[in-house]
Amino acid sequence: MTEPRLDDLLRRAATNQRLRTERAFADLGVTQGQFAVLSIIVANPEVSNADIARIEGLTPQTVSVIAANLVRRGTVIRAPHPEHGRIQQLEATPAGRELFEQCEARAEKLNRWLSGGFTPEELGAARRWLSAVATRG
Repeated sequence: MTEPRLDDLLRRAATNQRLRTERAFADLGVTQGQFAVLSIIVANPEVSNADIARIEGLTPQTVSVIAANLVRRGTVIRAPHPEHGRIQQLEATPAGRELFEQCEARAEKLNRWLSGGFTPEELGAARRWLSAVATRG
């Protein structure tokens, strides 16, 4: 039997991790995509949809839908950019920062589970490999 291909293993791992994350956030009514976008907004106040799309590797349309859901929920507000009126900046509300903290605690627990049983050297190698794969053109 041949070893599984790396792309198959990566796809399966990503799918399983997404499912674990979705289950961990289910009672909060948050998707993995919403958490990712909210994380960027909390870390970068006044970020735009286009900025988030570049950071996450998503389409602007996808970010727009996710941001609209976060705005509708009251966790994010939009404000016009002070110099470029067509650009809308996003900022987390107090409710959004509280939701982020709840999600972050659960994500940290998932991360501890994910990294369990591996040495710091193995985790470093995995991070370097995944970072390289994520940033290759």
